[in-house]
Amino acid sequence: MKETYSRTKSVWQRMNKTEQKAVMTYGEAYKNFLDVARTERLATEEIIRQAEAKGFRPVYSKKTLKAGDKVYWNQKGKSVILAVIGKEPVHNGIKIVGSHIDSPRLDLKANPIHEQGGAVYARTHYYGGVKKYQWACIPLALIGLIFTKDGKKVDIQLGMKEDDPIFYISDLLPHMAQDQMKKSLAEGITGEQLQALVGLHAKDGETPCEAIMKLLKDTYGIEEEDFATAELELVPAMKSRDVGFDRSMIASYGQDDRACSFANLHAILNAKPGVKTQAALLTDKEEIGSYGNTGMESSYFVKFVMKLLALQKTPGLLEFYETMENSEMLSADVNACYDPMFPEVSEKDNASLMGFGVNLTKYGGSRGKAGSNDANAEFLQKVRHIFNAAGVCWQIGELGKVDQGGGGTIAFMMANWGAEVVDCGASMISMHAPYDLISKADVYETYLAYKAFFESK
Repeated sequence: MKETYSRTKSVWQRMNKTEQKAVMTYGEAYKNFLDVARTERLATEEIIRQAEAKGFRPVYSKKTLKAGDKVYWNQKGKSVILAVIGKEPVHNGIKIVGSHIDSPRLDLKANPIHEQGGAVYARTHYYGGVKKYQWACIPLALIGLIFTKDGKKVDIQLGMKEDDPIFYISDLLPHMAQDQMKKSLAEGITGEQLQALVGLHAKDGETPCEAIMKLLKDTYGIEEEDFATAELELVPAMKSRDVGFDRSMIASYGQDDRACSFANLHAILNAKPGVKTQAALLTDKEEIGSYGNTGMESSYFVKFVMKLLALQKTPGLLEFYETMENSEMLSADVNACYDPMFPEVSEKDNASLMGFGVNLTKYGGSRGKAGSNDANAEFLQKVRHIFNAAGVCWQIGELGKVDQGGGGTIAFMMANWGAEVVDCGASMISMHAPYDLISKADVYETYLAYKAFFESK
């Protein structure tokens, strides 16, 4: 592909037939990942499964490190780091691609089960930025874990198999929604109305709520008190599907940011070992500010890097900061592309276009770049050279008009430690919706971009 940057020719128009076939093959693998990795815990399990099949081993199992060694760090089953040790010492810097594996969802509250009007509901608390009305009248699956009083761990996955029951949040019929329809979209469905129907039937002499709790006790050994210690998520139960007569797009739940996370995983599993150490960071909690002990605001990435340094006999906090100052990172997160149905929110000439390749975002944040990393020109020039040399189709794009859009990623956190960082990922339509849309060509170019970055000097 001679044209790596273009706003007039799509990726598909710049590809030969072999490359087009590769896009479609990659799309099938990506859809399989989306359907398996429905939550951050399931994503971590799948990432480690694939990594171990390629020879990655826990970093704590190592006594020393040499070039070519493949190690990983499992952060409490919700975040994971994969690394391939380079020819140069880790202290000379790391090539990092950082993505996140959490997505907007509905979490069950600590006391979720209750009865109203003869029906049994589960109360929820939404996680991340959502349009609440989009979560009504769609099939929902319940995924997570819960501990019984005697300490037994119970894994729950209900709603993804064809013969599983699903869960459902109701909405008003149009005939009775005159008052609701006068409200704003934000007010049409409130957070407390996001309650999922979980049951209805009861035997004579018992309430529906008692019947549901008895069913849970008989099936899983769960009592009402056990919900207080549970992590249970309601996520869309729709599987990934091709979109369009030409099957050029994918609709699925959780493509923010599993589009970049799968590309990140696929890249480090297939990249040639480099001069620099390569690290695929797949983290949790980005959708709520990266807080908590599995988010990027915690210390686990610092501990991982210091462990690598210790295994190469260069331990110390100063050495960590020197390593980070020598490091480079692609903050692998999706961006919103220009949507012709809603042109008023984008400045078209500076918005990414669907199907035109991986997107570079120099700065994010909001309004006056608040909360942004704002990558420097020298690093952008280096990334551009890497992509052009590798034949990666890329573009630039902001997240909406100056006074309209904006958003944050983990970029500034890594930059705070001294690393060179720029946001780089696929662009999509209907981001954060229960079923969002992306171009197959864009996710494939995102994989090629990360692979080229890992392999560069």
